[in-house]
Amino acid sequence: MSENVDTSTAPRRIGKPASRFSALFESKQLGWAAFGIAVVFPFILASNYAMNIATTAVIFVLLASGLNIVVGYCGLLDLGYIAFMAVGAYTAGIVSKAWELPILFTIPAVLVMTILAGLIIGAPTLRLRSDYLAIVTLGFGEIIRLTANNLTITGGPSGIYGIPGIHLFGMNLSNPVPFYYFCVVFVSLLVLGSARLGKSRLGRAWRFVREDEDAAEAMGIHTYKVKLAAYIFGAIWGGLGGMLFAAHLSAISPQSFVFLQSALVLMAVVLGGMGNTRGVVVGAVVISLLPEFLRDMGNLRYVIFGVVLILVMVLRPQGFWPARAFEVEKSDDEEGPGGGTKGTRRDRRKTASANSATGEYA
Repeated sequence: MSENVDTSTAPRRIGKPASRFSALFESKQLGWAAFGIAVVFPFILASNYAMNIATTAVIFVLLASGLNIVVGYCGLLDLGYIAFMAVGAYTAGIVSKAWELPILFTIPAVLVMTILAGLIIGAPTLRLRSDYLAIVTLGFGEIIRLTANNLTITGGPSGIYGIPGIHLFGMNLSNPVPFYYFCVVFVSLLVLGSARLGKSRLGRAWRFVREDEDAAEAMGIHTYKVKLAAYIFGAIWGGLGGMLFAAHLSAISPQSFVFLQSALVLMAVVLGGMGNTRGVVVGAVVISLLPEFLRDMGNLRYVIFGVVLILVMVLRPQGFWPARAFEVEKSDDEEGPGGGTKGTRRDRRKTASANSATGEYA
């Protein structure tokens, strides 16, 4: 056939049409529902043990959302992420004990130290890729733990004890329930910030680097700067999680930051769905609470825990809630608020999607 075919009116599909069940999971109100469940939980079960487990799960959600920036958004395999948590926890503990400050006043010091840690490890190593980067980050995590184990300022193997709790506006939030509520609000804001980062121009650059670093660099994205930005943001989230961890337990030691903790945080990101903030939150809650639900099984709980993880990876290889691989598309004849059609604006967005991240990070 030699006739020209006009394909401008042909339907364009980016993905499968969403069912009602899928639309429910994409609802913007789902985050508010999860926040409401977290707020109501102490009214249902407010024992010290329940509050301790719930607070630990909330802190774990913060760590998983921070690692999701590095692994899920940018595709950098980090096996030593718990090192940033250690940097934040030790910085908060040392500063609060040395100057007798409330632990919230240590946030500027925590931010500075975690950014420095991200620069120190990220600047010379982020030119590496895949397995080589994973090995370097694994070594970094062990270096931080061994350093804390042998320094006097960190308390050596005994660690730091008597770290003050949270005091805000003259109120003592160190009791289990008030501290839990503080962590829920604090972590919710940071998780929301992580999600917004993923949808920003920088987030699009991270996704381009994750999908094909060579192609992204050929399109004008400065991949080194983009990867370093992801590493620094992840370090900040991890450091703030370490500060909450220190305030929660009021004591830290090198044994709290072993490689197993890094593996569990990475497991939460992978099982939840890399790149999807909602999935990562679900994965973090499951990974942190499932061992507690199996505690009555004794030593068998680790076997059951491992079998459950294997089954999940076999049945859901992309995680509980994988990131959406398509965008919702409107019909071309729908009018936009500023004149013209949504289809016209969408076409402009499509042609600019590739270079939208290059203008700022080239």
